[in-house]
Formats: sequence, C-alpha cells, structure tokens
Amino acid sequence: MTSAPDSATPTPGGQTLAAVLVPLFVPANGEQPHVVLTRRRADLRRHAGEISFPGGRKDREDPDLAATALREADEEIGLAPTAVELIGELPAISTFATGYEIHPFVGLIEPGQRWRLSPREVDAVLELPLAELGRSRTRTRLERRGITFETDAYVLDGQMIWGATFRIIENLSERLREGGGPEGRFSLKKRR
Repeated sequence: MTSAPDSATPTPGGQTLAAVLVPLFVPANGEQPHVVLTRRRADLRRHAGEISFPGGRKDREDPDLAATALREADEEIGLAPTAVELIGELPAISTFATGYEIHPFVGLIEPGQRWRLSPREVDAVLELPLAELGRSRTRTRLERRGITFETDAYVLDGQMIWGATFRIIENLSERLREGGGPEGRFSLKKRR
C-alpha cells in the first residue's frame, strides 16, 4: 500500500493527504456489486449533507494511507478493519476547493453489515448498486458558496453524488470493466 508523510506534511502541491475506503460487497443472492457510501450530517460546517466514502486526513499515528482509510471507516460507520479485505487502490483524486489529495482504497466486505454511525459526522449509510449508479449518471447545476456551476453527477433514489466521490466511482467502474490482469487492476473475486 501507499506510504506517505502524515497530514501535517503537505504534498509537493501543498495539498493535505487523505484516504477513503471504498467498501464493496456482492449481496448473498448474487446480485450486482454494491458500494457503501455515507451521507454527512446536514448541520456540519464542511460538506454538509454530501455523500462520500468513509475517510479523512492522515494522522501521525497512521503507518500509511491504507491504515487511514480503515481507521476512518471504523470511526465513521463501525466497519472493523478486520472485516475488510483490501483488494486495490484507485488513482488519487485532488479536490479543488478544499485542497485535499484523496487516496481511495477498495475493500471487499461481507453483505449484511450492521452499521454503527458516528453521531458527530454521519447521517446515513447508503448501499447502492454500482450498475444502477452508472445508469443514473447525469449533468446537473449546483450552487455552492454563491457560485453556480454545471457538474457530472449520479442521482439515484433522491441522492446526488458529485465531486470527488463521483470521480472515485467513475475510476472504480472503469477499473472493474477492465477486470483482472496487469498490475494495478483488480476484480471482485476473493483472493485465495
């Protein structure tokens, strides 16, 4: 996995290092793969009500960014690190407005998890089918901090996913279409 300096040490571009976990599961009945996302509380100062993956900035105590992603998933939704099989890493995503370099780590989990939400951060956990997300892709207008702009988004069951989370899902979907093969690619097949 990636080894990087702690969050107090910015990237060469001056961004803050962060990591997210992209939990995936295949329902017991063999349906399409699902991705697990969180909806942030509406009363938060930053990213209020937005949908994201569990994650956050790297702490000094985290040995690497994969550990950051696993720690944050445990803190935010009660997903124990031992319940996750890391199967790969997606390309880092930079956020323009907030100055983060986000490293997404993909992990397989068993279906039927019991979520324990952080009352300070998380309003809900969403388990969404990847194929349906892909079909819900659209272009939409948003207003943030008084600025109106157009952006790509997924809109599914009344939930809008955009920004860094949208780009991570796009990278994940592309990687899954490519399947196994050369280094840096992965599939949803369990390792033996």
